[in-house]
Amino acid sequence: VWSYLQLQSGFDPPHQSDTRTIYIANRFPQHGHYVPQKFADNRIISSKYTVWNFVPKNLFEQFRRVANFYFLIIFLVQLMIDTPTSPITSGLPLFFVITVTAIKQGYEDWLRHKADNEVNGAPVYVVRSGGLVKTRSKNIRVGDIVRVAKDETFPVDLVLLSSDRADGSCHVTTASLDGETNLKTHVAVPETAVLQSVANLDKLVAVIECQQPEADLYRFVGRITVSQQIEEIVRPLGPESLLLRGARLKNTKEIFGVAVYTGMETKMALNYKSKSQKRSAVEKSMNSFLIIYLIILLFEAILSTILKYAWQAEEKWDEPWYNEKTEHERNSSKILRFISDFLAFLVLYNFIIPISLYVTVEMQKFLGSFFIGWDLDLYHEETNQRAQVNTSDLNEELGQIEYVFTDKTGTLTENEMQFRECSINGIKYQEINGKLTPEGLSEDSPDGNRHNTLFQINKEELFLKAVCLCHTVQINADQTDGADGPWQANGITSPLEYYASSPDEKALVEAASRVGVVFTGTSGDTMEVKSLGKPERYKLLHVLEFDPNRRRMSVIVESPSGEKLLFTKGAESSILPRSKSGEIDKTRIHVDEFALKGLRTLCVAYRSFTPEEYQEISKRLHEARTALQQREEKLADVFNFIERDLELLGATGVEDKLQEKVQETIEALRLAGIKVWVLTGDKHETAVSVSLSCGHFHRTMNILELVQHKSDSTCAEQLRQLAKRIKEDHVIQHGLVVDGTSLSLALREHEKLFMEVCKNCSAVLCCRMAPLQKAKVVRLLKTSPEKPITLAIGDGANDVSMIQEAHVGIGIMGKEGRQAVRNSDYAIARFKFLSKLLFVHGHFYYIRIATLVQYFFYKNVCFITPQFLYQFFCLFSQQTLYDSVYLTLYNICFTSLPVLIYSLFEQHVHPHVLQSKPVLYRDISKNAHLGFKPFLYWTVLGFFHAFVFFYGSYLLMGEDTSLLGNGQMFGNWTFGTLVFTVMVITVTMKMALETHFWTWINHFVTWGSIVFYFIFSLFYGGIIWPFLHTQDMYFVFVQLLSSGSAWFAIIIIVVACLFLDVVKKVLYRHLQPTSTEKAQLTETGSGINCLDSMCCFSDGETACTSLRRMLERLMGRCSPTRVNRSWSSSDPFYANDRSFLTLSTMDSPTC
Repeated sequence: VWSYLQLQSGFDPPHQSDTRTIYIANRFPQHGHYVPQKFADNRIISSKYTVWNFVPKNLFEQFRRVANFYFLIIFLVQLMIDTPTSPITSGLPLFFVITVTAIKQGYEDWLRHKADNEVNGAPVYVVRSGGLVKTRSKNIRVGDIVRVAKDETFPVDLVLLSSDRADGSCHVTTASLDGETNLKTHVAVPETAVLQSVANLDKLVAVIECQQPEADLYRFVGRITVSQQIEEIVRPLGPESLLLRGARLKNTKEIFGVAVYTGMETKMALNYKSKSQKRSAVEKSMNSFLIIYLIILLFEAILSTILKYAWQAEEKWDEPWYNEKTEHERNSSKILRFISDFLAFLVLYNFIIPISLYVTVEMQKFLGSFFIGWDLDLYHEETNQRAQVNTSDLNEELGQIEYVFTDKTGTLTENEMQFRECSINGIKYQEINGKLTPEGLSEDSPDGNRHNTLFQINKEELFLKAVCLCHTVQINADQTDGADGPWQANGITSPLEYYASSPDEKALVEAASRVGVVFTGTSGDTMEVKSLGKPERYKLLHVLEFDPNRRRMSVIVESPSGEKLLFTKGAESSILPRSKSGEIDKTRIHVDEFALKGLRTLCVAYRSFTPEEYQEISKRLHEARTALQQREEKLADVFNFIERDLELLGATGVEDKLQEKVQETIEALRLAGIKVWVLTGDKHETAVSVSLSCGHFHRTMNILELVQHKSDSTCAEQLRQLAKRIKEDHVIQHGLVVDGTSLSLALREHEKLFMEVCKNCSAVLCCRMAPLQKAKVVRLLKTSPEKPITLAIGDGANDVSMIQEAHVGIGIMGKEGRQAVRNSDYAIARFKFLSKLLFVHGHFYYIRIATLVQYFFYKNVCFITPQFLYQFFCLFSQQTLYDSVYLTLYNICFTSLPVLIYSLFEQHVHPHVLQSKPVLYRDISKNAHLGFKPFLYWTVLGFFHAFVFFYGSYLLMGEDTSLLGNGQMFGNWTFGTLVFTVMVITVTMKMALETHFWTWINHFVTWGSIVFYFIFSLFYGGIIWPFLHTQDMYFVFVQLLSSGSAWFAIIIIVVACLFLDVVKKVLYRHLQPTSTEKAQLTETGSGINCLDSMCCFSDGETACTSLRRMLERLMGRCSPTRVNRSWSSSDPFYANDRSFLTLSTMDSPTC
């Protein structure tokens, strides 16, 4: 019934049938049986919430967090039963946290809505009822004919119908989709290309059949049936006919196209990869700590409940004379009473779980991420690009990296290709002063013409013509508009500006033009070449596009003499086996020599067809291209049939320059204990050569190879031999080279063995890698038993899968567009910036957040344990020690700011020291500061301080309670307030002890928090508040402070708590210093004496000048206002630290 109703209502859900039928201009058949298919509208929705679902959806997401849900339960318990504290004590902090998070997420979603509305409301022109109608982008329907003008972006996925050019071609850039900045050419079918006016298009009767929407940007299979008078003409449609939403029209005045995919069904929308939420190791540790504290909480609540009933077993305590039970209480169920008491204790102790931890961590991550963008050392002046943060959730993960996976081209290298040498017909040539000169001969050498036989000259010319014709290079349209192109009357050329999807192609075409064979552009299906000043026109018959499986591209052209020629270029592994003539062996040797020099190599070959052969291949190509089913497989078969029996012409060698400071950065990563893997699509020899030149492999390294294996058995045998060699030669460092095919064999059956070999190698190079193989390698390492933290860095669309797979993904803002940058967590302009990002920012973020998390748990243990101890003195009657206002404000106001400011500005070591000593990175690896030992230390410290607060106050004040001048006594509220006062001061001072880097903001919030507490308490206790049920705190604080004994107690207890802390730090620093602590105490240059610390003293001042300085020195502390920090100008990376991180005042002459 449901499917019948769907059919009747014309609703054809996507992907129910394999194809969709689109009537151009929505001219449906007139017979009555046709039910039009329903398609999505053209609205783009990237937002998460609507006005109606924001509150429920956001609340649902927030209460999925353990801590939030826990506090909600506590709040409900407080509402339902009679509990010792007011529901406001847990309700208000919960409301605060939920509101702050909701506002942040709501604002981010509002920005997404705004962006969506801008896109959906953009004006577009549509052909309707014989004229151009202006409408909004969201109103476009499938089947509408849309007009797009130059430099506009396409509002939907369109099939090109016609352009302002006679041949129906147009140029498009897809930078926002796949990151490629080159111009791509798209063509219309001849039958619609002639319809260049609105009036003509309005008469067009045609139907498009194509596949249902799919995410692959480079795949489109369809056909168009054009009705002309009595006949129907069927033409194939492929990716070259499809203009994608988000791409931009270039060098073409206007085009008309028919909408085939709209809204969320466009290829751009289908490629919105919902990023899987990456979680940092710190967040996982936080959740483990929460569970441990929940167990402590339950233990305390159960123990208190049991002790209450044990105590009440005695008659006199069960019902004392001053507090008799009511009849209802005597008759109530014991089990219900037990549960009620247990819940009441749970409420009393619930603050041991820090509710504001999550919101503080979120604020710290969000605000802290700005420092990366502000850091001038990560700013690249030439390109005017600064570092970019796309995900602030992973800041601290930058301090935990154990493996770096990097792409080679564009990441380690510049992706700027320069032609260096070539091999033609077995002879090597170099370019010298714009001429191709055989190797070993200079341009003016007397033997210069030794090889220039007529045959060789013809081969040279044919080779250069092949390079000029077999490519996808475009020329800037402004240069081809003149009648004579770029050639001027005197025959001198103005240099042509080429655009290309591949920098290699551009370098080759430019090199050919310098030595005399110039590609001067295409008009229609004609390619024009000027060979030694003589223009030649070649008719372009077919293009056999490049694809990663064939690793080659070809063109079939008709020469001026009418001969049909195939020119092919590609990787030597795909060209040489298909060549049957030419200097194959010599060329192979030359290609290997080029690769050893680190050059990127391509082989060039050709084949001529007889008219009969051409007829056959043309027919087979047409059949394969019009097929709606399995088009790719059919085309691959035809391409293989065409590209065989080739005659090899030669090979080219193009150099890709290394980026600056790559070698130093890789060496620094190695010193930091990080293993670097290079994953590249390049050939084996080129990749090894670049690895050696960038310091990834050392000359002293023993390089092991696992390459060119075709079967499982040989691959496994080789792996066993490598494992054996590593065990025998465990002294030397090993480097491993793997290629794509061997890798897939190794991963299929022998994963464990392969991982063992890799882990024992200090550098691994994987070459000839497909994009998905890169991601597989990262996943393999990520999921290995040690679960190391991985980082992937790349610059192209082919690196996206690897970037998304790794724990941290970094995009390089390179020449291959923005695809990698958009999908990454962080983006930087150059590989060399990685060292500062990890060693400085990563180190600081990790130290800050580790201390933040531990400190939060510590201050809540300090807060709640006295409440637990107090129950022993009040018969477990659930009497609260603190006033409910103090309970509510402790985490929100009194102790929140110092730790937040610490977590934003702390620098325990100067950035220069961290960067010049990468080995310090090892001190924080493997989550060292959030392990079990530090956790235990902070927890025990919390319990110890809580005991000192409580019993210190009790011993000093509990026995003799008449401490006021008039003989008045202290009550329980005064006692609780004393404990609370001592606690606020101690936990704030503890944060001050942890701080190494003092700015005015730190001083303001640290001492300001204590002052605020005193002012607030005086104000709160000095007024009778009409809306409070009880006035328990009226004048309590004023009375407390008027007692000299109370002041004495506060000072004694605070000193007693912190003294042991100071002693422990001093002893550890001197007996077991970590390398970070040693770095804090390193001497850094003449002129200034630094005693093993950041505390530097000016000339003539000895280390023992004063006791005050000595204490600071021992603590590794310094106050920026009186410190001169000196760094030698020979620091390995950044001699001038222009970082915004350094907020302290520094003496400029010595900095």
